[in-house]
Amino acid sequence: MKILLDPCSLLWLLTEDKKRLGSKAIDAFLDEDTEIYFSVVSAREISNKSSIGKLDLSLPVHDFLKKQIVVNELSVLPIGLSHVTKIADLPFHHKVPFDRLPIAQVITEDMPIISRDPVFTAIMLK
Repeated sequence: MKILLDPCSLLWLLTEDKKRLGSKAIDAFLDEDTEIYFSVVSAREISNKSSIGKLDLSLPVHDFLKKQIVVNELSVLPIGLSHVTKIADLPFHHKVPFDRLPIAQVITEDMPIISRDPVFTAIMLK
C-alpha cells in the first residue's frame, strides 16, 4: 500500500516525534508492504520553516531531506499537472492552495494520507 504523509506528519516522523503520528500511522510504517511518500509541497514547507528559523535542522535542508529519504525509506511524490488541476474540483475546506494540494494528490493518486488535520478525515488512513 502507498500512503502520503502530510507536511506535519512528515516533520513528526523526521524529528523523532512519532508519538504524535498515532498508532494507525505507526502500524502502517511497520508494515513492510507500505510505501511511504511525501509531497514536494512538504519539502517546500520544511524549507520555509527552516529559512525563517521555526525549524532547526542538523544539516542544510537539501542534505537533511536526502538523508531522511534513505534512513526512513521514503519516496517523493512530485507535483503533476493532474494534481494541480484537481484543486479546482475541491470544496473550500482549505483555502490556502498549499494546504489543498496534498488532498488533490491523494485523490488523484488514490492513496490514503496520514494527517491529524480534521479536514482530511474523509480520506485518512483507516
